[in-house]
Amino acid sequence: MDIHTLTINSLSKGFREKKFSVTEVTKSFFGEIKEKDKDICAYLSLMDERALIEAKYADELFYENKATSPLTGIPLAIKDIFLIEGTKTTAASKMLEHYIASYDATVIKKLKDEHAIFLGKTNMDEFAMGSSTENSAFQITRNPYDVTRVPGGSSGGSAAAVSAGLALGALGSDTAGSVRQPAALCGVVGLKPTYGSVSRFGLIAMASSFDHVGPITKTVQDAAILYDAIKGHDPFDATSIFEEQLSTTNPDFDYVKKLVIGIPKECFEFELEKEVKEGIEKAIEKFKKLGFVLKEINLPHIKYSVPAYYIITPAEVSANLARFDGIRYGGNSPPKADPPRAENLKELYEKSRGIGFGPETKRRILLGTFVLSAGYYDAYYGKAKKIQQCIVKDFDKAFDKKENGVDVIFMPTTPTRAFKIGEKAEDPVSMYLSDIFTVPMNFAGVPALSLPVERYDIKKKELPVGFQLVGKKMHEKDILGLGMYYEKN
Repeated sequence: MDIHTLTINSLSKGFREKKFSVTEVTKSFFGEIKEKDKDICAYLSLMDERALIEAKYADELFYENKATSPLTGIPLAIKDIFLIEGTKTTAASKMLEHYIASYDATVIKKLKDEHAIFLGKTNMDEFAMGSSTENSAFQITRNPYDVTRVPGGSSGGSAAAVSAGLALGALGSDTAGSVRQPAALCGVVGLKPTYGSVSRFGLIAMASSFDHVGPITKTVQDAAILYDAIKGHDPFDATSIFEEQLSTTNPDFDYVKKLVIGIPKECFEFELEKEVKEGIEKAIEKFKKLGFVLKEINLPHIKYSVPAYYIITPAEVSANLARFDGIRYGGNSPPKADPPRAENLKELYEKSRGIGFGPETKRRILLGTFVLSAGYYDAYYGKAKKIQQCIVKDFDKAFDKKENGVDVIFMPTTPTRAFKIGEKAEDPVSMYLSDIFTVPMNFAGVPALSLPVERYDIKKKELPVGFQLVGKKMHEKDILGLGMYYEKN
């Protein structure tokens, strides 16, 4: 058994045909993690004891022919921003270094119901703020294609784990591209679903109106399998959509071949790295050869998405992170240690919060507090919200049959391939621009899928290039079906 050639789909089939046991596969993955993760640093913590207990139970289900889910026994990695009852959940921050979750996130509960195996919690940018996974309070994750380069962020640990063969799939969160951007840089598949189609309950919030939960996998079909398992209405999430969602795992390719693809001319007005531009052109030519109709469209306001995003989301960050005072949720000192010495409560809060938050998190909290302060709300936050509405209208117009008549939009995922560790650490604006092509879809709440232009050989250290397929709200079946058709051919 070569675990590097396995996919969720192929492993599930192997379990049913009794080719190998869940326990055997789980032990193999932990062996691989022990050998390789010292170089990649994808995981913050492992759940080996619990995983082997769950693997034994999954084997019993297969033995008794009671395993009904394609995810039963499948080894997954979980971004350390999702609560798993009884396990440490840090959001890669000293502020939550000793916090033990008291309940399961809804997506975790759903995966437990499918009897998936959780290998461990993966590294990330602190509180999901970053595009490189360099902002973690604990370690820097490295790109499996070149360990001198970043894996992207903030779900860099999840993407690196899947890319390096240290998990078959993973959960990530996407606020500005944090599933899709690392997926592109690590040569794997990342899906940001429609806002509200997957519950955010039990996800540590960064910016509540932008946060999405999505899968990272080796193939598009695997992404569909994971998405189908975690989607659906949740009464614990007020933004959750009631609309029924159909299965996405078995697309109708006759329907898929009739989809019209729009290509925004604005995407090519941005400066693209030479290899990214060549890769994107290669993907476009592939779609043409496959017989798809491609149309040029306009998304005139996407160039304002990054500056508007860095007004709106810090405002939400400043509100969401107000609860983390360094005293509740475990604090930032060892559990039995004394809290920082202070003369009064105000001084205690100042010291404990100052110790707990990293530089990028502090930067965004301060920025958010500033833009919401008296005299600046209308000048900054109000204008940024107007830009958001313009971007939403751009997508509505693009998908309107009377206007453009396109079903799916094609875009690059990132302007560059994976950059060197430390290259953008001192230039926040340059780092923020890594998300120039992914942020607009978080504004509009539409689904977007990133997949590799071609199959890249990790042994050759050829840096991957990814592209995105963007769909109408609740039309994940379109982008996943088109992605599977591209991958198949």
